Amino acid sequence: MQHKVKVTVLDKKLYPELQAQYCAVPESGACPCYNVGDEYIFERYGSADDFWHMGLNTLTHCTGNESLTAGGSKMPHCSEAWDAISRYIYTGLQGGSIMRGWMKDERVMITCCSDGTRPVIFKIERLDYFAVWFEGDLADTECERIRSLLGKVEGVTDVVFRKETNGEFAEVYVEPSVATEEILDAIKGQKSFRIVRVD
Repeated sequence: MQHKVKVTVLDKKLYPELQAQYCAVPESGACPCYNVGDEYIFERYGSADDFWHMGLNTLTHCTGNESLTAGGSKMPHCSEAWDAISRYIYTGLQGGSIMRGWMKDERVMITCCSDGTRPVIFKIERLDYFAVWFEGDLADTECERIRSLLGKVEGVTDVVFRKETNGEFAEVYVEPSVATEEILDAIKGQKSFRIVRVD
């Protein structure tokens, strides 16, 4: 099983009375680096390793100006935010429990950056998936057939197909209880494609 981490900006707070009292620029305003609704995906599979680049190019959905948003193509995550979220991202990428016993789902954490006058609140989620590799290129009809078969497995939440230089694979997103055998059983015996391996 492989793991990604999704980070979502849930909210931005502003405490103008604290900025007026303590900040060198008393009207600094809300954090300019993030927008409510921004989403990021961190990956660590194959040649991808987003963690070691402080999340540069992890922005997948932006509700503001992408070129001015942290984690986009122009700048990595803000250091104050990165200090707060990186430990959870790293844990999730390794398949660990992000916050067992505190959150309803141990794969989720709600946290915020350490800027006390304008904190940004983040939701961090571990996404579990199997990388199912196929021989050769799959036709669109084969992809739809695979997606349909896997969609019948309880605990499969999504199927996304990706092409790499060394082949094509499906990211099969699952609940933690789904075993490799359940994925293989769902698509075995098909003559139009052959599974090479499951990571």
